[in-house]
This record gives sequence, structure tokens and C-alpha cells, in this order.
Amino acid sequence: MANPDLSTITIRPARPTDALALKRLAALDSARLPKGDLIVAESESTLVAALSPEYGAVVADPFTPTAAIVELLRLAAAGGSGETRRARRRLPRLIPALRGV
Repeated sequence: MANPDLSTITIRPARPTDALALKRLAALDSARLPKGDLIVAESESTLVAALSPEYGAVVADPFTPTAAIVELLRLAAAGGSGETRRARRRLPRLIPALRGV
């Protein structure tokens, strides 16, 4: 997948219908699927990253630039906590990398 445009990323809770896509994502990442409820990042109807808000564990597509997307997931998971402010400070530095600049 090419560099995803952040404006096309959908962040949402994982659904039971995502089970197969989540298994595929974990296999691509050579990692175990995180336990517990997950939030996912979707680009062009494809899951590119998933995060366990409870444990902080992440799986992401290694063939897609996902650093900024994972930060978006962390930001979404943090809600209004102090972690939100830290994530917001890191995000502007990661966006140019995602766009390939």
C-alpha cells in the first residue's frame, strides 16, 4: 500500500467482523494479536494498524508507513489524559514522514 493520506484514515473500535483482517494484520507484523478490546486504523477499507488501549500493544502493516497512524491510535486511546498532549506534540514531526517528504 502506498503512503496513506491521514485525511483518509478512519479510527474506530474493532468489530467482530474485523477478526480475519486483524489476524492477517498480526501475521504480516509477525506478532501476536493484542489482547482485549482494540481500536483500529483503516485506510481504503483495509486495516493498517490496531492498538490495545489497555495494554498499549500494537500490530501494524510493515509494508505501509504507519508511525503517524499509530500515533493517531495512541491519541485516540489516550482520550483527555496527559498522554494526549504528548502524542499531539509528536504527531506533527511524524506527518511529513508519512507523506514521504
